[in-house]
Amino acid sequence: MTTPAIESRLPQVGTTIFTVMSALAQQHGAVNLGQGFPDFDCDPALVDAVAAAMREGHNQYPPMAGVPVLREAVADKIERLYGHRYDPGTEITITAGATQAILTTILALVHPGDEVIVLDPCYDSYEPNIVLAGARAVHVPLTARTFRPDFDAIRAAIGPRTRALLVNTPHNPSASVWTAGDMQQLAELLRGTDILVIADEVYEHMVFDGGQHESVSRHPALAERSVVVSSFGKTFHVTGWKVGYVAAPAALTAEFRKVHQFNVFTVNTPVQYGLARYLANPAPYLDLPAFYQRKRDLFRDGLARTRLTLLPSQGTYFQVVDYSAVSDQSEEAFCRRLTTEVGVAAIPLSAFYADGRDQRLARFCFAKRDETLASALERLARL
Repeated sequence: MTTPAIESRLPQVGTTIFTVMSALAQQHGAVNLGQGFPDFDCDPALVDAVAAAMREGHNQYPPMAGVPVLREAVADKIERLYGHRYDPGTEITITAGATQAILTTILALVHPGDEVIVLDPCYDSYEPNIVLAGARAVHVPLTARTFRPDFDAIRAAIGPRTRALLVNTPHNPSASVWTAGDMQQLAELLRGTDILVIADEVYEHMVFDGGQHESVSRHPALAERSVVVSSFGKTFHVTGWKVGYVAAPAALTAEFRKVHQFNVFTVNTPVQYGLARYLANPAPYLDLPAFYQRKRDLFRDGLARTRLTLLPSQGTYFQVVDYSAVSDQSEEAFCRRLTTEVGVAAIPLSAFYADGRDQRLARFCFAKRDETLASALERLARL
C-alpha cells in the first residue's frame, strides 16, 4: 500500500526546539532548564477542589464557553486587578490552554491575505497559526538586548493589509515587561485604525521588583480592540492541565466562539469547577511575584559566580544569559553542548527569531525546585 502524497500546510515546520532539547536532556541526564514548566507540585488545595468537583458529579460536558461560575471568577479577577469589567456571559471564554486560545483567535479574526505583526523574538506558535489562517506574519524585532518595543519600526510595518498585532508581556523569552508608557504609545499608534491586538499575557502574575503588569485591559483604548489570553497552567503550576481563558469585547468574542466550538467545543468540566473554587482566594496569584522573584534572585546570585553574563529578568520565570565569554559557538550548538557535556539544558534565543539571528544568548527556566537550581548552578560553575 502507498500513502497518498499530500502538500504540507506547514512545510517549514519540524519538531520544536523545546521538544528536542527536553529529549536531549533526558537522554544525557541533564538538568532541564530548557522547557518552561515547573518541576514542583501545585497547591494540594487545588487538586482537592478538582477532586471534589468530580465527586459532586461535574463530569459531563460543560457549556461551550465555559462554566458560568469560572467565567464570573475570571471577570472578577480582571476587574479587581486592572479595573476593566468584562461581561462573563458574552466576553469571557474558557480555553484548552493559551496556545489553543491564540490559534482560535487568529483563525476567527484573521483572513487569507491579511498581515499580522509579530515582535521578535516570539513564542514559536505565532507564525504557524498565522500561516494556517492563510495570512502573512510581518516580523518586527524588539530592540537588541533590551527587548523593548520599537514603535517607529512597528509604525513602518503597518500597511493596508495589517489586521492584527501580537503583543506578549511579560515576554517570553526575554523576560522583559512592557510599561504603562509602552501601552499608551501603542494605543496612540493604533488610534483611528481597525487593527486588532492579540495580547498574550500568560505570565501576567510574574512581574518583579515592585512592578505591575500592564494588561491591555487596563487601557480602555486598547481593551476595546484587544483579545486577552491568559493561562491557569502558568499561574497555578499546572501546565499539563492545559486550561486558559480569553477576554475580549462581545463582538470579538462572538467570532472567537464560532471557531472555538468546532476546534475544541469545550474544556474539562471538573477542572473548571475546581479552578472557580480555588480563585475565591486571590492569595495564590497575588503571592506569585514574590514566589518567583525569590527563585529568580537565587538563580541570578548563582549565575553571577559563573562566566555567563546576565541580562535583566523583569518578569516571567525565564533568565537570558550571554555566553560569549565562554564560547563562540552558535546558540544551538552551544545549547546542545551545554546539555550533553555540562549537563544543563537551555534554549537558544535564535529559535524565537524568524530569521534565526544569533546573538550568543540562551534562555534558562528557573521555575524549578531550589535543589534543581542548585544542581544546575554547580554544573554551570564549571564553564
